[in-house]
Amino acid sequence: MEIRPILSALLRSKTAPLLVAIQVALSLAILANALYIVNQRLAASARPSGIEDEANVVHILSMPLEKPSHNEAMAQQQRELEALRVVPGVVSAAWTNQMPMSRSGSSTTITHNRTQTQPSAHPAIYFGPEAFVRTLGLKLIEGRDFKPDEVVEVDPDAEDDGGNAVKTIIITQALAKHLFPEADSVVGKTFMLGFGDNGIEVRIVGVVERLQSPQAQTAAHGEHSMIVPIRISQRLWRYAVRTEPGQRDRVMAAAEEAVRKAWPAPGRISGRTVEGDREGRYRNEKAMAWMLIGVSGLLLLVTISGIVGMTMLRVAQRKKQIGVRRALGARWRDILRYFLTENFLITSAGIALGAVLALGLNQLLVSQLELKKLPLSYLAFGAGALWLLGLAAVYGPASRAANTPPATATRSV
Repeated sequence: MEIRPILSALLRSKTAPLLVAIQVALSLAILANALYIVNQRLAASARPSGIEDEANVVHILSMPLEKPSHNEAMAQQQRELEALRVVPGVVSAAWTNQMPMSRSGSSTTITHNRTQTQPSAHPAIYFGPEAFVRTLGLKLIEGRDFKPDEVVEVDPDAEDDGGNAVKTIIITQALAKHLFPEADSVVGKTFMLGFGDNGIEVRIVGVVERLQSPQAQTAAHGEHSMIVPIRISQRLWRYAVRTEPGQRDRVMAAAEEAVRKAWPAPGRISGRTVEGDREGRYRNEKAMAWMLIGVSGLLLLVTISGIVGMTMLRVAQRKKQIGVRRALGARWRDILRYFLTENFLITSAGIALGAVLALGLNQLLVSQLELKKLPLSYLAFGAGALWLLGLAAVYGPASRAANTPPATATRSV
């Protein structure tokens, strides 16, 4: 089939085809970027936290209504920890200050040396004095866990709180690569907690493969975390508890009761699951993903409706022309092929413009949000989808037009 007559016909009556081409262009630009964002959000929500077998890990929060003294808090934490470890179904328990994906926690500033005036990183800081790595199932890829004599007790109300006694630290692989990008091994290397003369020099004794921060940011620094061998007498503390498979809910209830009995003084005690933390942390990402999927579906529906409407209009305008062609021997497939080719040309023009718009929109998103550049595969997928949907949309009206008898098509209105 000759393309020139089809192009000439489109140029003579170009308003409707132009509007459809613009609609296709906008659809491609939005669809490609929306699908990319959906994929990024869903991938982020499925990222491993570093905790092995999250379904069997819970954490128990304990907060007395009246703040105990430092010695009372230290003794109470030990009693509660011992009570947890004898609960049937508990595999391991560890005291800590925060948990990954819990959306509430602490971070700190670190530098390479005392002369540095700008921070090297702002990692999340986990207090894991004993059994923390084992309880969470963190994977040590280099070095070792803390030794008992490295654990430091900190009294935040004392003039000398004892924090300066911290000498060893465990960091994540992501933080290790950020601090020492060219080093094959970071065990034994040192850096500073804080700035200048007030900074505390610590030595890396271990590296865990992964440990997300409590906020679990989607950027690279979401896995910038470190573990220090500190136990502190703050108002609120918690215990990470690993349970036997399938026993999580029963053990969590029993663990709450064990902590309550260990110190009958009034206080707030509650349990949370790691799975619940993950669901809460990524609820907005999943909601955004489904919203974008819905918007993309509606946009495609509008685009298809526009193509169907344009085809029906052009069929009505050329009813006599179709009848004459049929009378001169044009076959059903010739008429159908004409409209399919016409639609393919309009869609292709829209896709070409849409590719430029999609890349421009992506540049805007990259500059405003933490996104990478749009892979060309998303443009290819969007273009293919629009081509197929466009051909499917035009098939019905074109097929009915091709089936119109010549006598009916050429009859005067």
